[in-house]
Amino acid sequence: MKYLFVLLTLLVILSCEKKANKKLYNNNENKFYILAKKSKDETTAYKLFNYAKEDFINKKDSLMAGKALINMAIIMSNQGDYYGSLQTSIEARKILLPKDSLHNEVIASNFNCMAIASENLKQYNKSVEYYQKALFYTHDSITKLAYINNIGNSYLQKKDYSKALKYFNSALKNKNVKINKVDYARVINNYAKTKYLINPNYNPIPAYKESLSIREQTNDLSGQNFVLSSFIEFYKDKDIKTAIAYSLKRLAITKKMKNPDDQMETLQQLIILEPSNYLKYFTEYQKINDSTQLARNAAKNQFALIRFEAEEHKVENHRLKIENTEKEIDLLQRNIGLGILSIILIGGIFWYRKRKQRLEQEKELEIKNTQLKISRKVHDVVANGIYQVMTKIENQKNFDKNKALDELEFVYEKSRNISYEEIKLEEEIPFEERVSSLIASFKNDNINTYVAGNSKNIWLGLNATAQDEIYQIIRELLVNMKKHSQANRVVFKFERNDNNIKIQYTDNGIGISGDIIRKNGLTNTGNRIEYLNGEIIFDPQTERGLRINISFPVF
Repeated sequence: MKYLFVLLTLLVILSCEKKANKKLYNNNENKFYILAKKSKDETTAYKLFNYAKEDFINKKDSLMAGKALINMAIIMSNQGDYYGSLQTSIEARKILLPKDSLHNEVIASNFNCMAIASENLKQYNKSVEYYQKALFYTHDSITKLAYINNIGNSYLQKKDYSKALKYFNSALKNKNVKINKVDYARVINNYAKTKYLINPNYNPIPAYKESLSIREQTNDLSGQNFVLSSFIEFYKDKDIKTAIAYSLKRLAITKKMKNPDDQMETLQQLIILEPSNYLKYFTEYQKINDSTQLARNAAKNQFALIRFEAEEHKVENHRLKIENTEKEIDLLQRNIGLGILSIILIGGIFWYRKRKQRLEQEKELEIKNTQLKISRKVHDVVANGIYQVMTKIENQKNFDKNKALDELEFVYEKSRNISYEEIKLEEEIPFEERVSSLIASFKNDNINTYVAGNSKNIWLGLNATAQDEIYQIIRELLVNMKKHSQANRVVFKFERNDNNIKIQYTDNGIGISGDIIRKNGLTNTGNRIEYLNGEIIFDPQTERGLRINISFPVF
């Protein structure tokens, strides 16, 4: 959907440019803007728009400078840099002032861009606020209709279905709703989807089919992608074969669009709908996810570098102007300055060496203290524990072998806990890496483990104590699986919605009953979840396997 909104914004900007006063902007006077609009490479276009923006600011042309910034914000949003897009739109907002209808339309398109970025960040209240402001500034009836639909869509994403339906109803009653076929197809699809979510007895399929037909006739790939997702949501719990067919069709469309986010969403649906091809879809999902994250991180860094280089260029030009006005420089002052700088450098080098030496000594002492601490713990926990078991075996003729094994296993667990507590000699290992490493450690010739969604962003804001509790929960689930489940495939899926983290554990083992859940060592897991103010739900599957859903808030 975000690409559809971006397209709308671009159309608004282009329409505004056709009406622009020639006194405000002359194509021959700004080659950067012209080249940027023609460029097919977004990074190159971004750089050219940035040059154009600086040129317009120098000419005191705030309208065209604002347009250049909006184009930059759209490119950043397309590349997944939503916070950067918002920051750039805010910069445009500062220089765009309401003057006439032309300025107001550009201001409206800027608020629309801010709403898109906010919606992709799942900040739906903000997106509604920005769409409302865009609606206030625009005077174009077709554009107003699009903004009304966008507001309804934000409420739909927020799951406020009654408010969403109100806006979709308003759009359908608009006399201009059928002027633009694409807009009409979008509105009837959204209206039918919302009606169905409010009333499960309502049949949205006729509206979906009409919407899809219009979008196929207009070769609207983005619209086809959206309506196919509506079909999948409807059929996934009613007709799995039909849902799979629409999912495969949607996957093909998203590949044509080169839309990685919707490709991954469709692959996730196929993983659930068609478990027999689980590994195929999961492998493709992981590949797209990895490449997308790398590309977006690279884009964010590149945008920041472009802006930095532009600012550096401005500073350099300013410095050269000052130097040109200062024709005479006092040689004595310069020599004094060089002398002071030399003293500072020498002192800095001496201080740096002393500080480095002190830090190395402190680090060495820290390592020795840590080693001593570990040695003491090993002696107290491991040696004493093993000695106690040996004593029982020696002194009790009828000592239970199984009981001895249980006690040895307890000592083993305590010793392993020591290693997890003290591996901090060189640096803290990122929590997502610790989780991935833990799950991977249980993989062998008989058991395959899989992880989805374990990224750095999932764990943001989670303190060290909570991280340790989650780590212990995951390990307890894995140990329990290995002891009891007879599974050969284990999947962990991590998700985050605002300040709530969800963990889904799934295996294909023999499953467990409610009585076994209380007796097989998972009591500690429940206690840990309670400590986190979270919830754990055991869902023994009807045929084979076990699913456990865990959720907890991040404060």
